Amino acid sequence: MKFLAALLFCLAIPAAAAPSADNGAALFTDHCASCHDHPTGRIPPHYALSHLGPDQVYRALKTGPMRPQAAGLSEADLGALVFFLTHQAVGAAGSDPAANLCAKPGGPIDLDAPGWNGWGRDLENTRYQPDPGLAAADVPKLKLKWAFAYPGSQAIGLPVAVGDRLFVSAVDGHVFALDAKTGCTYWTFQAASAVKGATTVGKIGANTTALFFGDMTGSVYAVDAMTGKPIWTAKPEPHPLAQIRGTPKLFEGRLYVPVSSDEENASADPAYPCCNFRGSVNALDAATGKVIWRGFTIAETPRPAGKNAAGTPIQGPAGASVWSSPTIDVKRRRIYVGSGNSYSVVENEATDAVIAFDLDTGKRLWVTQATPHDTWVMCVKPGTGNCPVKIGPDFDFGSSTILRTLSDGRQMIMAGQKAGIVYGFDPDHDGKIVWQDKVGLGGAFGGIEHGMAAEGDRLFVAVSDFTPTIAVPADQLVPHKAGGIIALDPATGKSLWHTPAPDPVCSWGADSCSAAQAASISVIPGVVFSGSLDGHLRAYDTGTGAVVWDFDAGHSFPAVNGGKANGGAISGYGQTIAGGMVYLNSGGGYFGPPGNALLAFAVEK
Repeated sequence: MKFLAALLFCLAIPAAAAPSADNGAALFTDHCASCHDHPTGRIPPHYALSHLGPDQVYRALKTGPMRPQAAGLSEADLGALVFFLTHQAVGAAGSDPAANLCAKPGGPIDLDAPGWNGWGRDLENTRYQPDPGLAAADVPKLKLKWAFAYPGSQAIGLPVAVGDRLFVSAVDGHVFALDAKTGCTYWTFQAASAVKGATTVGKIGANTTALFFGDMTGSVYAVDAMTGKPIWTAKPEPHPLAQIRGTPKLFEGRLYVPVSSDEENASADPAYPCCNFRGSVNALDAATGKVIWRGFTIAETPRPAGKNAAGTPIQGPAGASVWSSPTIDVKRRRIYVGSGNSYSVVENEATDAVIAFDLDTGKRLWVTQATPHDTWVMCVKPGTGNCPVKIGPDFDFGSSTILRTLSDGRQMIMAGQKAGIVYGFDPDHDGKIVWQDKVGLGGAFGGIEHGMAAEGDRLFVAVSDFTPTIAVPADQLVPHKAGGIIALDPATGKSLWHTPAPDPVCSWGADSCSAAQAASISVIPGVVFSGSLDGHLRAYDTGTGAVVWDFDAGHSFPAVNGGKANGGAISGYGQTIAGGMVYLNSGGGYFGPPGNALLAFAVEK
């Protein structure tokens, strides 16, 4: 979820200078090599940077977490450094957002048609599509119908299908309304930064259908879903490093917004007074964007906590970001989220936890912590700067919790952790742990990054357990086979079947080629879909785990909006299934090579 966090970005890219003379190597040696030539934890190695797009690297240096290291560099220097790392100039991987406009305006958006609205498709985040428009027997006949090339070099976010519209977002902040069947463009909207989650569609009043989403600057937007015209913009969390990665959830006229932060990366600077951000869920009026309530994951306000190893004043408690879309419990009037690691050595009970809030007031009702003492910030050497003496394992709950009704009528909250453990929590007994099952080795690279979905009496879990193909200190890695998908009994956590990942074969070669299944997964009656870092999207029989369809999405494809849509590793963002179509973003770029391809599949008739 946060691998390559040092190269994430905040703002839209301005036009950058062309690369200057061959001083990129020297700039890398002076400003970057001490970390990237000796990577530890989640710091990406030098070779991994070459897989990134030039816009990603430029953003990280100019406005993102690497700006302290790039301080004082000119535009020419930045251009040279980007060119040295990626072999491309900034903007070289772009495409025209206005290409392939639809010939006619679309009709009204049918909110009642079977679709995939938001991250988990339903309030309970099951990622189950009961009415997919295709049967399990049709899945082996799926063929690529069309491809769309995003601007930039990374396919982020999750496509959302509502009526005959498909809403998608790009790394440069563009949001698109496409025709779900053909891929032509109805309109585009420019946000201030990348929209990392999914969008959500719903009514404002009687006459306006709105599209809601958040971006990496911490801003939330409502735009007219028919035209793309802005309705309102809000920033519910005033912290300067706040960001919204999880998808807001719309319910009863309120938009429930999860908030995370880039503070753990800013803390790489020893002069940064780490840390004072607390994760939160914010209830906004969907019509106006006004904040109705804010519920912090950490109840205690940060306080002074001495000085770091460099002498900078520090604070705490901090962290417990909410990285994923909230889950709504209509019956109990509650909202559930999972939280991330601590940013401070000041202890608190809300990190690496599942937390319940009152849906109407935002009051924190209960907290069940899975892993205490998990302090992780971006650092190279323990005990220096803001780096704690003992670095935590970074065992976030990065994927959405799932609320599921069991066959006996009871309900269970299920959550997957980067520790490689899946939990069942009792919503009627303050989140008491009913069962837990360790399905993966776990670690900062997963465990379970995003991959769970539920249907009937099955909980499906995709395992990442990514192992970098570089020399990393032995105490940080245990070589093993990554990937695999598992079916569990949601009542007991008992394993029903396990399908190991096949040996990876990647179209781009051996570097960054892994079988890890870090992406979120999706399920229809009889079939569960899971993408892999080797660029493959596979479909599995829900009863047996047998692979029934396999498509290599790591190639380049002719794009309906011109040029090529370049596929890559499938990481972070899952599949959207609606109207007989399966949509996939290929090239999320979290762990493996990025790509800018949106792929649309349908049964060949």
